[in-house]
Amino acid sequence: MLVIKSRGLRNGIKAAVPFIVIPALAVLGSMAFARKRHIIISLAIAVFALLLFAAGFEKKTTGTRRMVIVSVMTALCFAGRFIPFLKPMTALTIITALYLGGEAGFLVGAMSALLSNFYFGQGPWTAFQMLAWGMIGLFAGIFSEPLRKNRVLLLAYGAVAGVAYSFIMDIWTVLWYAEGFKWDLYFAALGTAIPYTVSYAVSNVLFLVLLARPFGEKLERIKIKYGV
Repeated sequence: MLVIKSRGLRNGIKAAVPFIVIPALAVLGSMAFARKRHIIISLAIAVFALLLFAAGFEKKTTGTRRMVIVSVMTALCFAGRFIPFLKPMTALTIITALYLGGEAGFLVGAMSALLSNFYFGQGPWTAFQMLAWGMIGLFAGIFSEPLRKNRVLLLAYGAVAGVAYSFIMDIWTVLWYAEGFKWDLYFAALGTAIPYTVSYAVSNVLFLVLLARPFGEKLERIKIKYGV
């Protein structure tokens, strides 16, 4: 397991990878790469998501144990995407981030999108899905303390995450349709996507109500027992 010992390097990775490198790769993949080569961008994002995850811990044993838990949560997200209409994928990503950190949340969100799209269909949209779900997990980790303590705030975050996911994916819609970004098309895309945006928000709130407490208690026990 890769261990990054330099605190300055870790902080640099935490800042640059999610906010600069991966967004740039997602945009590049939608505009500069041929449709059949999109998987190169998706795999590159997966590598950087792993690097971000590695930057979140200092000890090899801690990182290895956390990776096992993250793998389980990713598998659950993968399976959850097969549920029709309402899907627990975002809620599980948020829960992971609350108890294992934003880097773990980003990895679960990004890898769940990549792996599940081997069934649902890979394309240039995969990079934006990885970015969207990853960022939702990252910010859940950043605000984990208030979100864990306040259930209403957690549910509000789930609703906002559904809206944010739609906003990010509609960037890809415009880039794909217009081969460049145009604000009028972006606002039009947001308007036509309102039913989907509402379903995302409702799904997140519903599954956070159902899953946040039982999964949170289990993850908290695992953290204490194995020193994660």
